[in-house]
Amino acid sequence: MLKHLAVLLRFLVFWLTVFFLDRLVFVIYFRNQLHFDQVSDFLAPFYHGLRLDLSMAAYFSLLPLIFYLIKYFYPKFPVNTFLAKAYIFFIVFVSCIITIVNLNIYREWGTKFNYRALDFAINSPNEALASSTSSPLLLSSGLLIFLLLSSIWLSKSIIVYQIPKDDWKLPIKILASLFILGITFLLIRGGWQLAPINQSMSYYDQKPIANHAAVNTNWNLLHDISKNLSNQKNPYLYMDSNEAKRLVAKQYPDLPRAERTIFNQTRPNVVLIILESFHADLVESLGGEKGLNPQMEGMIKNGLLFKQIYATGDRTDKGIIAILSAFPAQATRSIIKENGKQEKLPSISQIFKKNKYRTSFYYGGESEFFGLKSYVLSHGYEQLIDKNQFESKDMNSKWGAYDEKVFEQQLKDLNQTPEPFFSTLLTLTNHEPFEVPGKPKFPMDEGPNLIRNTAFYTDSCLGAYIKAAKKTSWYKNTLFVIIADHGHRLPRNEYEIWHPRRYQIPMLFFGEVIRPEYRGTQIAKIGGQTDLAKTLLNQLGMESQNFKWSKDLLHKKSVDFAFYSWDNGFGWIDKHQQISFDNVGKNVVSQRVLKQNSSAEIPLQQGKAYLQSVFQEYLNY
Repeated sequence: MLKHLAVLLRFLVFWLTVFFLDRLVFVIYFRNQLHFDQVSDFLAPFYHGLRLDLSMAAYFSLLPLIFYLIKYFYPKFPVNTFLAKAYIFFIVFVSCIITIVNLNIYREWGTKFNYRALDFAINSPNEALASSTSSPLLLSSGLLIFLLLSSIWLSKSIIVYQIPKDDWKLPIKILASLFILGITFLLIRGGWQLAPINQSMSYYDQKPIANHAAVNTNWNLLHDISKNLSNQKNPYLYMDSNEAKRLVAKQYPDLPRAERTIFNQTRPNVVLIILESFHADLVESLGGEKGLNPQMEGMIKNGLLFKQIYATGDRTDKGIIAILSAFPAQATRSIIKENGKQEKLPSISQIFKKNKYRTSFYYGGESEFFGLKSYVLSHGYEQLIDKNQFESKDMNSKWGAYDEKVFEQQLKDLNQTPEPFFSTLLTLTNHEPFEVPGKPKFPMDEGPNLIRNTAFYTDSCLGAYIKAAKKTSWYKNTLFVIIADHGHRLPRNEYEIWHPRRYQIPMLFFGEVIRPEYRGTQIAKIGGQTDLAKTLLNQLGMESQNFKWSKDLLHKKSVDFAFYSWDNGFGWIDKHQQISFDNVGKNVVSQRVLKQNSSAEIPLQQGKAYLQSVFQEYLNY
């Protein structure tokens, strides 16, 4: 029996070594963010990740073990060494690919390779490829080759492919086999404890990235796939549902429409411009770098700026839903991809169409991206313009047409559109791989300058668009609403996925339909993308009661707060505190007190109640 255990143990050791290399690459790659002060800090992720490593190694060992035991009892069973080596090489190859992809995913999203990223790659391969081009390809290729060669060499050095001979009797063979199977399933489960193994068993630190380093990359991916495909239960049940509803209701008191009217007409045209990744660090008026958005800054001086607005999520698919349907991000899920659910959401485009507005949506990329096309066409947009309507000579970006071409097309079409109209434009150039036509403004010798160039370019396109629009007959009757879909780590590259600054975005009302006394005004009320719906519709006297997750930012008595979420975590911001909570580790990863003597428990409970209620409503749709 010891000989057989030795064979299986060597197989486990091989996989543990492969996982060690995966974690070593991750730790070295993100060494500047991990900040190891001593040797024990460096070793901690390896130690705390061992249980998940053993579980994943047991998963990989299960199929070979079954064939091993069959061959053990029936030596003539047609399984040879070649098939065993082929299985190992295949798993090693896939595992090494996952390791390298995980580096880029984590660098951009702040989360390990998961179901959402895999779904993105499968259903939107062109967009995924375009995103990946911002990664260091030479380094990634070198690391992949290193991992493959190392793993293949280790397999030859550690794994034994021959089954030891013995003369045991059948009952002893059966007992030994059951014992080995039992040990394997115990490793898969993670031990005898009541709850089976999960990611939180690798968590050990207040820094999320340290915990993520400890989590086995392969185990995390398989677990997330399984959870998303099979789990229809709310994973965020923090409290009784009635208590959660009560806490959420406190944030949305029943208020009459705001008395002040900021528009000088009741049925203006509305042009909604959603800027890709254009977050606060790119906007000077929001504390961002100077010189990146001169055109927008000029508009801010004559418009109405909402200074404390936060994106509800970290990707475009979540931002679109928040802006147009006022539905908050659902952490691990994305409702826009599920037609049966997203079709039930209200949208401001439907309200405008109901009020006899002509509606249109412009996007220079593939409208099938993350279910955007089905959402647009099922929510009151009469016309959808995407990359298929642009000539090949205009398709210069990997994502699609450059922003200037899309702005030009919308302007041309609006000149022929009967008023009033509601038109939405989603930009795309300010996205990986951060390509601009012509000569870039900033040197291309460093990563942060990539987004500086595309941000400046998008801003210049916006400025040229407004300048051209001023010459049209419909300009004086038009409100321009400018908002971002989500934030980004660049250019400062210092905010992790949970940091509130990463989610702060601009929201600007601009146009001659704004009363002179409100032009140049800056609103400091705390809010989110979801609040655009009621704020805008209430000012226009349109129905807004169906947007239950939205509040009127121009109403003095509306509650100051914003909510955001990332994969398995959330943030809550109000006048008293900013707090970020990691759902896997069940701990607060960031807290900033804005008002003394405020309890952290209150915003934490509010955030928990909010995420629990949002996810439950997502399930109920």
